Amino acid sequence: MAHYALVGTADGRRPRLGRAVGTSQAAVGGVVLLLPDGEPVSGRRPSVRAHAAALPLGRALVRAGRADGLVAHVVRYRGRGWNGPDADLAADASWAVSEAVRRYGDVPVCLAGLGMGARAALRAGGHDAVAAVLALAPWLPEEDVAAEPEPVRQLVGRRVLLVHGTNDARTDPELSFRFADRAKKANRDTCRFEVHTDGHALRQYAAEVRALAADFVLGALFARPVSRPLTDAMAAPPPLGLRMPLAAGFGGAPRR
Repeated sequence: MAHYALVGTADGRRPRLGRAVGTSQAAVGGVVLLLPDGEPVSGRRPSVRAHAAALPLGRALVRAGRADGLVAHVVRYRGRGWNGPDADLAADASWAVSEAVRRYGDVPVCLAGLGMGARAALRAGGHDAVAAVLALAPWLPEEDVAAEPEPVRQLVGRRVLLVHGTNDARTDPELSFRFADRAKKANRDTCRFEVHTDGHALRQYAAEVRALAADFVLGALFARPVSRPLTDAMAAPPPLGLRMPLAAGFGGAPRR
């Protein structure tokens, strides 16, 4: 499990869990922590827009998992920057997992992030309570022979799904493929889907992405049966299981 020295910002800001997304009549059986997008370097306050962008996925997951007692929270970071070796967003994500355990007890947790939040989800995935990591359009650093590569060993024992639009102009899909390839060598329960022609926010196929996310999360947290494409992607050797196309209409998503 990764340990981070978590401190408040100079003006006293600390991470916190936002209010629960949606409602559940059942006892809490699992938690999704949504990690909004961020920036490589910044001392600014968290982005309200990025927080709002995470809500639709949270609502979709809670609707799908209501019978199992799934709850979701959007994590409110101290700031919006990763900030080099401080890895502030990963530290906030790790704190959020510990807070969820304190609040809900011994329940499985899924970290689900977008962009820089996806990097935070992958990095903090080694927390003991994390059962699954969902990384949407992850921001990952350029490979540098003089620097340590982005770690993957913390993901051993977790189920990991990466999803990336092939036309993402903000985060490089090829870097997420290379990361997934290394992660698959350490942890066989890793797969990656490509959303052809979609961009960073995955808006064009948002319904399909949410259906895939729900399929993955409910299977990982509650051992529900998952779709054939997800089963095949997990089982297939690289590169097939890391370049799995997300089909239009996946999960019964309506086409415009």
